[in-house]
Amino acid sequence: MVSFKTITHLPEVKDGKCFFPFHHRDGIFYDCVKFKSKHKWCSLNKTYQGYWKYCSEEDFAKCVFPFWYRHLIYWECTDDGDAFGKTWCSLTQNYNKDKVWKYCD
Repeated sequence: MVSFKTITHLPEVKDGKCFFPFHHRDGIFYDCVKFKSKHKWCSLNKTYQGYWKYCSEEDFAKCVFPFWYRHLIYWECTDDGDAFGKTWCSLTQNYNKDKVWKYCD
């Protein structure tokens, strides 16, 4: 017997606040996502329950400083480990454990 969890997708809550990290399907998300939509969105709950909003500039994940990468602690964006020399940062204090990051502007 297969069990399916049904989630009702409600209309956008425009004045809501994004919750990070949030759980959706089998993932944990530390930033806005783009699933079956033209624009990135976020959950308004720790576990997505149908309440969501489109992300604005203020909603996107912020770098976390300091963060631990390999054997060093970084207090700013770094290009260490990036094949293209672009600077990046961790979205959690422990990149080694969580492996969640984004490119810096």
